[in-house]
Parts: sequence; structure tokens; C-alpha cells
Amino acid sequence: MIAYDDKRNFYRMMVNSPCELALLGDPAQRTMQAICKDISATGMSLEIEQPTMDIGTLLVVSIESNSDQVPSLIAKAKVLRCTAETENSCLLGVEIIEIK
Repeated sequence: MIAYDDKRNFYRMMVNSPCELALLGDPAQRTMQAICKDISATGMSLEIEQPTMDIGTLLVVSIESNSDQVPSLIAKAKVLRCTAETENSCLLGVEIIEIK
């Protein structure tokens, strides 16, 4: 029998889908491209091409759907973790606060 070590309440689904991030409260209303690596009912893992992002940063994450049967996702999220992947990219762990 295979042991299940992950203590999460919700399973993560691997998606590796392009998405767009907007920083809430940014007067310049800048956006950046990211890759949503996985998603669950309460959070996401996002890869961005910048070396770091502050914990607690609020974002709007937009993931466009290519299917008529699966709606696009727009969610407000909070950065809980930032781990350097390379010298120019990092992996964000975000909590979904609200789905719009």
C-alpha cells in the first residue's frame, strides 16, 4: 500500500497553465505573466520570472480557459511563501482569499 504523507485538506491538481498576476494596490496597475503549477480548493503554486516577492502581497490571479466546459478563473490571493527556483525566478505559494 502506498502511504499518503501530504497532510493537506484538499488535493492539488497539476495544471501548468499560463496565468496573469496583478498586484492589488499597485497605482501603476502593472501585471506579470506566471505559470500556475498546481491548484487546490484553497491555494495555488505560481512560478514567476522575478527573484522574489514579499510575503503577504495581495494579487489577482487570472487563468484563462481554452474550453467551453471549464470557466476561466479570477481569484484574489495572498502570498504565503516564496522560494527561489533560479537566480531570476521563484515559486510562490498563495492562499486563495476570494474567487471572483
